[in-house]
Amino acid sequence: EVGPTMVGDEHSDPSLMSFLGAKKRNMLGNHFWEYYVNDAPRIVLNKLESCGYRVVSMTGVGQTLVWCLHKE
Repeated sequence: EVGPTMVGDEHSDPSLMSFLGAKKRNMLGNHFWEYYVNDAPRIVLNKLESCGYRVVSMTGVGQTLVWCLHKE
């Protein structure tokens, strides 16, 4: 997969979003905000691993891939 990668919502930790280099946006028609980065998921997952997160599960929903992570 290639970017952009959605990495959080309006309730996400601002310091973690800053570490990932994420930008906050509101897509037309959505009633919520989301954080995204232009990096590919593998880059984001490597950064999160360096912060103590690990992948617990992964699934596909239509053309979207979803990773569930847990912080040690």
